[in-house]
Amino acid sequence: MTNGLSAGAQRIRSVRTRGMLVPLKFTLGTSAAIVKAVPLLLVDLLNEDGVMGRAYAFCYRPSGAVAISSHLSEAVDLLKDKESTPFDAMQILSRQFALLGVTGAVRMALSLLDMAMWDAMAQMQRVPLSSLLGSSPKPLRAYDSRGLGLMEPDRLAKEAKTLLESGLGAIKLRLGYPSLFEDLAALRAVRRSISGDDVAIMVDYNQALTSTEAILRGRELEKEGIYWLEEPIAHDDYAAIAAIAHELRAPIQIGENFNGPEGLLRAVNARASDYVMVDVARIGGVTGWLYAAGVAAAHGVEMSSHLMPEVSAHLLCATPTAHWLEYVDWADAIVEEPLKIRDGMALTSEKPGSGIAWDEAKLKRLDTI
Repeated sequence: MTNGLSAGAQRIRSVRTRGMLVPLKFTLGTSAAIVKAVPLLLVDLLNEDGVMGRAYAFCYRPSGAVAISSHLSEAVDLLKDKESTPFDAMQILSRQFALLGVTGAVRMALSLLDMAMWDAMAQMQRVPLSSLLGSSPKPLRAYDSRGLGLMEPDRLAKEAKTLLESGLGAIKLRLGYPSLFEDLAALRAVRRSISGDDVAIMVDYNQALTSTEAILRGRELEKEGIYWLEEPIAHDDYAAIAAIAHELRAPIQIGENFNGPEGLLRAVNARASDYVMVDVARIGGVTGWLYAAGVAAAHGVEMSSHLMPEVSAHLLCATPTAHWLEYVDWADAIVEEPLKIRDGMALTSEKPGSGIAWDEAKLKRLDTI
C-alpha cells in the first residue's frame, strides 16, 4: 500500500454506482416541493492499491442520479491508466467536460469522484479525512434540518418537540406560505413549543419570494428573533440578495447552490449575504470545498455545510470560519455507522477516511433507481 507524500496519487481501477430511494422519517414540505423520499447516489471507487473510496450525494431527482452516474462512469474512463491526485483529476476532467458545461449533474459527478478519491487517500494513510486535511475530528455545532416543512401550526409545534429530542440546540423551519401571516403563525407555533430561549431557529424560503416580499417578510420575521433567513429569492441573483441583506438586520444565508468555488467568490464580492453554506457535492467535492473555505476565510465570512453531514463534518473541522453543520439522518438508511449526536454536538467520525461504509443489509430493503 502506498505511503508518504506519494499517497496523494492514485490509479483508478473501477467505479460502481447505485441509486437508492430513501424514505424520510419526516415528510419535508418546502415552497418548491413535498419530499417523502430522497434519491441518493452511492459511489464505490476502487484504486490499484485495492482501496475502496466511498461517497454519496443527494441527487434531487431520480433522473439526477441516473445522469450523475453516467457522467461519473465516463469521467473514470478518462482517468484510467493515469496516476492522478484529486487536484489533477479535477483539472483534467473540467477541461474534458468544458463544452458540456461543468455544472449541475457534471459538477456533482466530478465532486463525487473527488470525494471518493480523498476518502481513499485518508484510508491509505490510516487517518480520518479531517486529519489528512491538517485538522482532527471534533464535535461540531449542528442544527436539525430533518423536518419542519410547510404544514399546520399545531403539527409544526409537535414536530419541533420531536426533533429537539435529538439533543441539538437549533432547528430549521421552512417558510414560504401564501401570506406573511401564515409564515409568522408557523414560526410562532414552533417558538411556543420550545422551552427556553436558547434554541436557535433558522428559516429557509427555498427561493420562494420576490425581492420586495423578501424585505417585507424579513422585517417582520427578524422581530421574532430568527437566527438567519435563507435563500429568500433566486439563489444566483447576488445583486438583489445584497440589496435585501442591506435592508434587514437578520443575517442572510445562501450558498447551497453555489456552482463551484467561483460561485462563492462572486457572492462574497457582491456582499450578497452575511453567511455562506456549501454543498460538498456542488462545490467541487473536498478539493472545491478547500478552495471555497479559503475564500470565506480571507473575507471573514462564516461557512456552514449543506447535507451529506458525514463527510461535511470532516471538512468543517478543517474550515477556518466553520459555523454550523446541517444535520439530516438520511444516510442512516445506507451506512453501517450513522453520524452520532452527543451532548448537543455532532461527532465527526474518527475512523480512517470519511468513515462511510455501506450496510448491505439495509440497502436490500430500499428501492433502487
